Amino acid sequence: MSDIASNPLLGLLQGQALLDDLQLEEVNDEVTKSGKSAFKVIQDFGHLDKDSLLHAIANHMGAMVVDVNDRTVTPELKEIVNDETAKSYQCVPVGMEDGVLQVALVDPLDPSRIDEMGYVIPYPIQLVVADPDAVSSALAASYGGGGDAGGGMDIESGIADILQELGVEADSKTGGGTVAISDEALDISDDEDSAPIVKFVNLVLAQAVQDRASDIHFEPFENEYKIRYRVDGALYEMSPPPKSMSGPIASRIKIMSNLNISESRLPQDGRISVNLGGRQIDLRVSTLPTSYGESVVLRVLDRTAVTLELETLGFPPEILEFTSHAIDQPNGIFVVTGPTGCGKTTTLYSCLRRVNRPGHKLLTVEDPVEFDIEGIMQVPVIESVGMTFAAGLRAFLRQDPDIIMVGEMRDLETSQIAIQASLTGHLVLSTLHTNDAPGTVTRLTDMGVEPFLVSSTLIGVMGQRLVRTICDRCKTPFEPTEQQLGQLGLSPGDVEGKKFAFGRGCGECNDSGYRGRKGIFELLQVTDAIRELINDRSPSVVLKQKAVEEGMITLRDDGLRSVFNGETAIDEILKYT
Repeated sequence: MSDIASNPLLGLLQGQALLDDLQLEEVNDEVTKSGKSAFKVIQDFGHLDKDSLLHAIANHMGAMVVDVNDRTVTPELKEIVNDETAKSYQCVPVGMEDGVLQVALVDPLDPSRIDEMGYVIPYPIQLVVADPDAVSSALAASYGGGGDAGGGMDIESGIADILQELGVEADSKTGGGTVAISDEALDISDDEDSAPIVKFVNLVLAQAVQDRASDIHFEPFENEYKIRYRVDGALYEMSPPPKSMSGPIASRIKIMSNLNISESRLPQDGRISVNLGGRQIDLRVSTLPTSYGESVVLRVLDRTAVTLELETLGFPPEILEFTSHAIDQPNGIFVVTGPTGCGKTTTLYSCLRRVNRPGHKLLTVEDPVEFDIEGIMQVPVIESVGMTFAAGLRAFLRQDPDIIMVGEMRDLETSQIAIQASLTGHLVLSTLHTNDAPGTVTRLTDMGVEPFLVSSTLIGVMGQRLVRTICDRCKTPFEPTEQQLGQLGLSPGDVEGKKFAFGRGCGECNDSGYRGRKGIFELLQVTDAIRELINDRSPSVVLKQKAVEEGMITLRDDGLRSVFNGETAIDEILKYT
């Protein structure tokens, strides 16, 4: 029970006998595995509702429960608790009674923050207990951000403050040109967390996670240095630091990811695991030498933002049913296909989670391992030492697996070993980069795989894309023109009674009109008729025609279904299908 006791909320509930030992263990395992807060996991499992949890915390703290949504952070309260204090201590002032300031914390079980705040706030402080999510939202609404990993600052004011600390005045257009910055200010060693450059990188990472970014790009050019975030598939440029900071920023990221700080002539790949605001975030790091310095790209892998359950991926019912059936087969190959960043790995991880049972041995070979899944042996590809997909697969066959995942069948050798594995009684899950599901068959035969091997081992191929969803706040209905319908291959009669929408753009979605993404899918089931066509080396267009005759919903058709449901816009479907 030591792990449970180390979690303040679980220790509290254990002491009050509100959860039994089995429930505590179950919640603790999920917290460890998913990175979610115990407060949320307990509600997700249905052990206790939100009100019960809040009252349990309040009883323990000797405080009262309040609804911060019913309270207003007035200008007077903001004068007492300024931006820096609110963000540093993750708190919101909710009222003043008889000269006592009432404060709600994002983490109400950390009363030491109240003691520390006593040194900067000239009033007695009374802790009140509120929903942590509501407190975070109130903090963001009243003070412009809830993350504390960047030193309690939003990125616009934070960059200005840090650059001032560096002795630099930032120019928002050019990045400040050439400036002289002292070595002391640019100290990037791990034991100097107070160094401005360390604060700056932490701030950028925290802001990216807060904005739901999937990638962070640090890009040096001749006269400027750009930082861009990719949110919902689109790139947005942030306030740039001076060009002279490109080297120290790259060095700091290299230190965090255990890369060779002195090597700037060759590309390097690494990984960072950080805790931001109580969330476990993994960052995949790639450095690339360019004419003007090292370009650094971080892929953000937020475990709390990804739910690895098939039911949550948005599959149409018929595809969910077939996929669940396919991954329960004793042998064969199931392939997920699509371009980079379309969610293939997430789909395969969700499949692995579904079949990850004590009676199965699961092995994966990936480039790189994106998420750690408990109970699965995951092997990273390291080509520099000869650890390729093919080498990993060969070794797997001697490890007595039941199910194998291959990150990508990118060459003939890997494909042949995967097929051999499926023929010898293993289920193989893999990905390919093709434009649609039928194109997978053509790609495999073009690699040199014999058609009869493809037809005898392939169970099915799922093609997928991620399209942006319309922002709920600024969603607006509209009537498409005949030209727009013509681009979709539709006539006005085809869409009679159908509803279309688009996003006007608002503060919630950064004026893009979109917020979030959803998957669209097509599924090629390898039936007897499809097997005959594969054996005859039929082109992918013929395979597609036969699959549609047998009921396959194409990516375009599934996308149109999302358009008619008001979930996405015509432009997104035209762009991705």
